[in-house]
Parts: sequence; structure tokens; C-alpha cells
Amino acid sequence: MKKILALLLPALLAGLSFAADAPPKLKVLLITGGHGFEQRPFFKVFHDNPEIDLTTAEHAKTSATAYDRDDLLNFDVVVLYDMPMVISEAQKAKFLSLFDKGVGVVVLHHAVVSFQDWPEYEQIIGGRYPKPPAGQPQVTDVVGYLHDQEVPVTIVAKDHPITAGLKDFTIHDEIYWGFRVGKDITPLLSTTNEKSGKPLAWTRQQGRSRLVYLQLGHDHQAWDNPNYPVLVARSIRWVAGR
Repeated sequence: MKKILALLLPALLAGLSFAADAPPKLKVLLITGGHGFEQRPFFKVFHDNPEIDLTTAEHAKTSATAYDRDDLLNFDVVVLYDMPMVISEAQKAKFLSLFDKGVGVVVLHHAVVSFQDWPEYEQIIGGRYPKPPAGQPQVTDVVGYLHDQEVPVTIVAKDHPITAGLKDFTIHDEIYWGFRVGKDITPLLSTTNEKSGKPLAWTRQQGRSRLVYLQLGHDHQAWDNPNYPVLVARSIRWVAGR
């Protein structure tokens, strides 16, 4: 028995050392609500990420209730795939507290449309898709969207940790045009699609927090592109300071 233990002990100690050196999983809160989506393939992008411990939350139809959580500031990263229009003053304060604490924020696709009547949200996210009021055309030459497009994606920031080593690629996705972009963003991705707005992804600093916006990601045809989960995983890692 002693001989067996002597043989096994180095391997056991090496395993313990490896476990001790492995970083803890990132605590990620994924917020949805206000816009329909294909849930199973979308959530798979996150469930397949071994670096994260995922919690999901959905806003109520009437306001941004996911920000009412008592544990909101306990997460390393908050990912927004939501599109609410109504937010209370208390919920605004909770959202803004993320940036005082230094919680990383990743904003995906239609979340750039949220809170049309709250200008500070546009400044924080780094842009805004201006949703036309009810009763007006939702798609015009000035602002609009188009599904099922073959979108050539160009890597702009070739040395950024989120995009380093990635090559230009084509993704089947929805495009937006007419969205506004802030002056203090750092572009990551662009496109040669003439109708699409640009850039397709950017970063910025808000308070103590890093933020990433990724315009890609309408449905499973985009999520199934091998570059998409890489971009999402790297964005989560980067805003968390990993």
C-alpha cells in the first residue's frame, strides 16, 4: 500500500496544484426581455463556454426588472440581449451602479435599441439605434434593418485581445443602418456591406467598467458561425479583466 501511495502521490499533488492555479469561473448574468429570440441555440453559446458560471434573468414586460436583483453587483459580467423601453429611476440607479463597481458589460445586437427616452444609456453603450415611433415606417433609407444577409466582416483591431488572430469572415445575419455611434469608442469590427452601418463592434470605458458592443447575433444562423461564440467568449473575458 505504501508503495502504491508513493507512486500516486506526485500525480495527486500535481492535480491539486493545477486546480489551485486554475482561475475561478466568471460569474455572468445574461439579461433578456423586450425582444423575442430563439432561446435554445442562443443560450447554447453561453452554456458551451467552460469559463463562465451562467445566471439568466428576464425583464418583465412593463419595466427593466432584471436590475431589481439584490445580487446584481455580485456578478463579474452582465450581458445584455434585451430591448426594454421602460426603466424606473430606481432601476436606472441600479444599472449605473454596475459602472461604479467595475462590473464588465457586454451588449449584444438589439440591446442597442433599448431605452429610447434615456439619453444616458446611449452614451454608456456608445451608440443608439433610433427606433421610429409607433405609426411611422420602421424601415426607411435613413434608418432600418434587413434580415438574412451575407455580411462580410472585417477585423479592424487586429491586436486587440478580443479580435487578435481572427481573420476576416462572412456571417449570415441581420444588418442595421442609421444607428448612431459615439466619438469615444474603439472599433473592433467593420463590414464592406454598403447598406450596413459601421462599425459592427466596439469597446469603451464607462466609469470603472469595460464595455463591449457586438452588433452581430440575430438568430441561429449567426450564432452557428464559429467566429460568433469566440467573439462573445473573448468579450466576456476582456470586460472581466481576464
